Amino acid sequence: MQLFLTRHRRFPLTRVVFAAAFALLTIARISPASAEAMLVVEAGTGKVLYAENATYPWYPASVTKLMTAYVTLKAIKDGRLTLDSLLSVSPVAASQAPSKMGFKAGTTVTIENALQMMMVKSANDMAAVLAEGVGGSIDGFSAEMNKNALRLGMTQTNYVNPNGLPADGQVTSARDLAILARAIIRDLPEYDHFFQTPAIKFGRRVMRNYNSMLGRYPGADGMKTGFICASGFNLVATATRGNKRLIAVVLGAQSGPIRAVKAAQILERGFGGGGLSWLKPSLGTVEALVPIDAAPPNLRDDMCGPKRKRPGPESDDDNAGTASDSNGDNLVSLFAAAGPVGVKPSQLLQPPGPVQPVIVYTGPKKSGAALVAAVAAEELKQTPKSRGKKSRAAKKKPAAVAAVTPDAKPKQAAAKPSADKPKGAAKPAAGTTATGKPKTTAGPKSKPAANAAKGSKDKSSEAKPAAAPRS
Repeated sequence: MQLFLTRHRRFPLTRVVFAAAFALLTIARISPASAEAMLVVEAGTGKVLYAENATYPWYPASVTKLMTAYVTLKAIKDGRLTLDSLLSVSPVAASQAPSKMGFKAGTTVTIENALQMMMVKSANDMAAVLAEGVGGSIDGFSAEMNKNALRLGMTQTNYVNPNGLPADGQVTSARDLAILARAIIRDLPEYDHFFQTPAIKFGRRVMRNYNSMLGRYPGADGMKTGFICASGFNLVATATRGNKRLIAVVLGAQSGPIRAVKAAQILERGFGGGGLSWLKPSLGTVEALVPIDAAPPNLRDDMCGPKRKRPGPESDDDNAGTASDSNGDNLVSLFAAAGPVGVKPSQLLQPPGPVQPVIVYTGPKKSGAALVAAVAAEELKQTPKSRGKKSRAAKKKPAAVAAVTPDAKPKQAAAKPSADKPKGAAKPAAGTTATGKPKTTAGPKSKPAANAAKGSKDKSSEAKPAAAPRS
């Protein structure tokens, strides 16, 4: 460029034109240090309310699972499968990198529970289980994902796996993710709960959804997070206020809490509109946004390089960078530092909501009706905390009087029975059923309650759960 300018000192207009062209070429590339893409659209109309690098290609990471869920739920809606269909964990699924549930090959799960684990825990092994169960194989399911992406108009998207683990050919854009989110809302309204489940419980483990918008940003009601070193921290989030539902996409954020703050900020802008919004030029609809032909930015050095503590393994470990946000304190401080976004600190610390139980079958290999019966029996067992052992109250009391609430004191449980009914059987605590399980207000109906006659001495389900171990 210097040589060109030296030769053209007598032609200032030529120099200006060349410099302008050079600047445009520079702008077309996103430097990894400042890479970020954001987009807000109206779910109903597709109208773009805010866009920044919205059509730049990006590595999707675990937001890939939105398409995995879409294809699976479409198969259920079309009658090919049911939520109760049983799937087996194959050796291929069991070998997937974290984040995952870690079940051994041969473990059996229902599609419903596999979807819950995939969407909340971001379990890569469950995504593979669904892919093999719906598409026959990882490759077969990936082809089905691409077929749906093409049908929906996601022209910048290509899938090679169902979970978003690192792969050069796995790309998307904020534009395409907003199109997919609109399709989920439009085509699968009866399955909306899978995208907004706040937590699941397996055994003694309670796993919270990595979407920290849920229960904290007023109106937040979905969808999915994602992270790999190459992509940064990604988030597709939805929120509803009144009759208005918005979709926000944030790609390439520096941490899990920061992506939530940025999503809240652009959602607030979308809901607020602004008194002078009519002066701004229209951005059209999300489908009309013009794609950029470029390679996706690789943020590996910026996210996981030697100058920064590596947030997680080279996988879609959505634990990365979110551990300090387990109680919301870090998120509150970030919201405060970011300026007003229409959210009070008290609103950021709302309870996360009901926990959905997850049932799996790990017994001897069975098939057909025998397997269905075994899974049903697994659901009817005692609650996970007392599973496999009798409570002390059950040893002391006859079966007829062993049914007590989890928060009843041991002395009450040991009281002598009357002629009509046992004493000490306290009423269920508010928000629980007779068996001590939390009542659910969102998501699929709970599985059959445990047999109260077996008498467990569990603590209340409202007690603080142990934190889920990082993969």
